[in-house]
Amino acid sequence: MPVQSGLISVIERAARKAAPRLRRDFNEVQQLQVSRKGPADFVSIADSRAEQTLYEELSRARPDWGFLMEERGEVAGDPSKPRFIVDPLDGTSNFIHGIPHFAISIAVEEPMPSGKREITAGLVYQPLTDESFWAEKGRGAWVQEQRLRVSARRELSESLIATGIPFMGHGDFAQWSRIFGAIAPQVAGIRRFGSAALDLAWVAAGRYDGYWESDLQPWDAAAGVLLVKEAGGYVTDFRGGDRAMERSEFLAANDGLHTKLHKLLAGALR
Repeated sequence: MPVQSGLISVIERAARKAAPRLRRDFNEVQQLQVSRKGPADFVSIADSRAEQTLYEELSRARPDWGFLMEERGEVAGDPSKPRFIVDPLDGTSNFIHGIPHFAISIAVEEPMPSGKREITAGLVYQPLTDESFWAEKGRGAWVQEQRLRVSARRELSESLIATGIPFMGHGDFAQWSRIFGAIAPQVAGIRRFGSAALDLAWVAAGRYDGYWESDLQPWDAAAGVLLVKEAGGYVTDFRGGDRAMERSEFLAANDGLHTKLHKLLAGALR
């Protein structure tokens, strides 16, 4: 049984504090589906309320840390200290449409002696299923008290791959189509469930065998990337390098499948 650090306990406590209101708001937004007003304005309020709760809880526990948040943007803290990267509602479109697949994502980014910054802790919490996926650098990845490991599958023909599809005003559909055309005929199936944070958590849990997506923000992917790495997987940019966050390109899988997926992806981008 893992012993959570004080930091993970702080992060999980904040997520669980924001979760009940999100659950209530989700139940209400399902009713708004049939109203003339529609759910979009309501959900933006729900998103902001969840973020405010997370900000208050995390600030109380770590008052000198900074933040990078989806709604609030960057909040400066002591530059020598870590900062929180927060997405209060990853899967907003699902939420708006009453689809029960969304998550709270919180990561910790620490300054390193080299001058770079590194994600060292993260949590993805699904309020409706009460699944808490968490990881710390060097301590593995977990869901509640169960250790996570990426899939052991080695053949693309047996693999289920997740992705995110570009939509109006977001992403490069032509590029995505080329990659899809290269990967889809080689694998057992492709899924698009609408939450990058949960996609990566599910790769860490071995539910998906691999994942690719571009045009993500740091708060979408930071915690999930650490989960995959601590579960024994690999996350790179589309070139196979370590600049996934910088390039906003994410390819995640176990070592064997990652190599095969990368070859297909690279061929599609030539």
